[in-house]
Amino acid sequence: MSNEMAILTATAATIGFLHTLLGPDHYLPFIVMAKANRWSKIKTAWITILCGIGHVGSSVVLGMIGIAFGIAVSHLQFLESFRSNIAAWLLIGFGLVYFIWGVRQAILNKPHTHQHIHQNGTVHSHTHTHAAEHVHVHDQEKKNMTPWILFTIFVLGPCEPLIPILMYPAAKNSIGGTILVAGVFSIITILTMVSIVFVSLFSINLLPTKTLERYMHALAGAAILLSGLGIQFLGL
Repeated sequence: MSNEMAILTATAATIGFLHTLLGPDHYLPFIVMAKANRWSKIKTAWITILCGIGHVGSSVVLGMIGIAFGIAVSHLQFLESFRSNIAAWLLIGFGLVYFIWGVRQAILNKPHTHQHIHQNGTVHSHTHTHAAEHVHVHDQEKKNMTPWILFTIFVLGPCEPLIPILMYPAAKNSIGGTILVAGVFSIITILTMVSIVFVSLFSINLLPTKTLERYMHALAGAAILLSGLGIQFLGL
């Protein structure tokens, strides 16, 4: 491996880590959705990994096509910027809809108390919620669709630094070098996503969140909405 390729590979690993760490959209949706929907560790991991593959894979494929056909990097950057706008607005829309649905669930899930008087005069009361006990089939279908909605958004969301900073310079050496750089960037990005998601969930589980459980879906929607707004208007 040449010195130039060694530097590009190390740069790919560094950028893969930093661009994921500094982009809350890479992990925040999975954290809040896993907490709100009580996903298992395995489900959380495969959804995060699948979305990560879609996220980096779409940019890798686009970069390979650009290199193969000699498309100017400026044209690909324009396309990546366009894809970023679409992904951001989809994230905003999804977060807003999920927030509204979460508020509705919180209202329906308001605990209330019933009192029962037994024949011997004993008064018995119990507190329950109807929404938690009678989950509507359409609400369950919506929950099952959310991973695929996230996957679609992440496929459309580009890895902006991958093509101009890493793939095109690596292509000057060899196609093997391009694959190596793209592979290192992809692996580090996905590993960072998964690591942050699980460290965050572990930390959240240590906090007393019992009183917030009723509002968890609304909070998840709000977090995703803010993440999308941050991408679109703050350039996060």
